[in-house]
Amino acid sequence: MKSSLVSSKNLIRLQSAISRSFLQHSSKPISQTPFFIPIIPTNTINLYNQRYQNLQFQIRSNSTSIMSSSAFKPEQARLPPALPLSSPPLTKFKIGICQLAVTPDTERNIQHAREAIEEAAQKGAQLVVLPEIWNSPYSNDGFPVYAEDIDAGHDASPSTAMLSEVSSRLKITVVGGSIPERCGDKLYNTCCVFGTDGKLKAKHRKIHLFDIDIPGKITFMESKTLTAGETPTIVDTDVGRIGVGICYDIRFQELAMIYASRGAHLLCYPGAFNMTTGPLHWELLQRARAVDNQILEPVTWLGVTQPL
Repeated sequence: MKSSLVSSKNLIRLQSAISRSFLQHSSKPISQTPFFIPIIPTNTINLYNQRYQNLQFQIRSNSTSIMSSSAFKPEQARLPPALPLSSPPLTKFKIGICQLAVTPDTERNIQHAREAIEEAAQKGAQLVVLPEIWNSPYSNDGFPVYAEDIDAGHDASPSTAMLSEVSSRLKITVVGGSIPERCGDKLYNTCCVFGTDGKLKAKHRKIHLFDIDIPGKITFMESKTLTAGETPTIVDTDVGRIGVGICYDIRFQELAMIYASRGAHLLCYPGAFNMTTGPLHWELLQRARAVDNQILEPVTWLGVTQPL
């Protein structure tokens, strides 16, 4: 069978000539070695062109079919969809930020916190925020000793019993910082939110545990004793919808983005930042989360844990 350019017999001769020429020049540098471009028969070129044109037609047809059968739906790019930001119940209110020096005496810590809340309410605060681990020393040794069973009731959790009583009596919303919580055989770093009726409205367990090792400065591993929470916490209160985090949670912008997308009016991060990273990052992270999400962000910083 002959092609329009070269017969099969001539093609064999050409291949032999190429082989001989390559062998003759194989000892030369590559730059001096001749390279041969094979001759493609015309009918083969025509066949390739025809297949290429058919492929282009199929691609255009499939694209048109896809675009016509399913319209682009940007609202489905993020599920669940963001909730529309509702108007807050109050457009202007005072927030009481309490900083407490913690002692090894739980009763003294509770009384000190009660007095701070009452003082804030007397000055007109309708929302009061306590710091992280305000009822006990902040240590892995202390967490098991001072942990309270919040779900068991008042007798098993004197710290939250006080928060319930004072929020009901003063008709204020309290974001109760955090306390060590015992639940079964696990310990959590837990924040409780109480409404103006004194009822527990939400409970947030710290999601991101604070494990840090800065040589010569600070070493602390919360994960040695505490279990990480698994659920973001957003709660509707008399002052608006609040997204709750605890201290190290503030470093992770995804949590704040979830709260913003679910219609939060403000974010609360009760914290006990240390004196090494605190001065460097605490205010910066507050501003970053607030600017990123265009949300008000009241926070607390407990910087000392020595007795009064």
